[in-house]
Amino acid sequence: MDCTKCGNPQVIAKREYSGQYLCKDCFIESIEKKVIKTVKKEKLLDKGDKVLVALSGGKDSVTVLEILNSFRKKNIIDLCAVTVDEGIDNYRQDGVDIAINHAKRLGIEHKVVCLKEEYGITLDEIMQKPNHKGSCSYCGVFRRTIINKAAREFGATKIATGHNLDDEVQAIMMNYLEGNIDNLTKLGAKSQSKAKEFTVKIKPLREIPEREIGLYVVAKDLDVHFASCPYAQQSFRGEVSEIVNQLSVDHPTIKYSTLRGYDKIKNILKDNIKKQYPEGRCVKCGEPSANELCKACTFLEELKD
Repeated sequence: MDCTKCGNPQVIAKREYSGQYLCKDCFIESIEKKVIKTVKKEKLLDKGDKVLVALSGGKDSVTVLEILNSFRKKNIIDLCAVTVDEGIDNYRQDGVDIAINHAKRLGIEHKVVCLKEEYGITLDEIMQKPNHKGSCSYCGVFRRTIINKAAREFGATKIATGHNLDDEVQAIMMNYLEGNIDNLTKLGAKSQSKAKEFTVKIKPLREIPEREIGLYVVAKDLDVHFASCPYAQQSFRGEVSEIVNQLSVDHPTIKYSTLRGYDKIKNILKDNIKKQYPEGRCVKCGEPSANELCKACTFLEELKD
């Protein structure tokens, strides 16, 4: 088959959900146009924004950095980045090195924050604890706290993460299956808290399938860390991902239909949920918290036992 858009016989991608066949140039252009369309539709960027990219060195965060840099080149926004080193042996350092190199390549402010230096413990050490709650629970809380702190330090007005279509659908399914309706209302292309210490978070890749992001970085010859987190398959997210991917074989549009359905009911859910916003501060670290201790410090206290 020739490229659906330009007729080039050198096709690199077939989109099961749309029936399109795309050559390299048309595929790259389609990804970038779709992300830019999401940015405009969801009003993710404002002129003068300083956007902090949560840069792991993986395919998703490198793609976010690469595409947002096109806005930077037009002097619409400024960019900076933070990389969190969770402390996972034989895995994390490669991503950290790649993140450092991309920041240098683009000439943007960048810092690396280690869990060990910040909290005195690595994720590997946490996972050796007999009564741990699972890697994603700790990693998510600690990473969010570190990234929010970095955003304040850099003076960033937005935080951009590499959440793709698969990530978003998994989160929708996970929170629904667990009955966590409060968390379900917090998903979406843009999220913000009434607590001014929490920087607005945006997801420019929200409508791009994970597989296409992998193909995009290969087509663009971008250096990325392709290895998966060794703890990922132990998580509930990993189980949900497997189920959704199996369903997608016979129902190729199911990820998009799940996302569209969620977007239609999100505001209804928000209107019927009384949210508790942090009004105080953690007595230990000073971060905003609805309780005496924030979630990160609560975890650290539990891990001492």
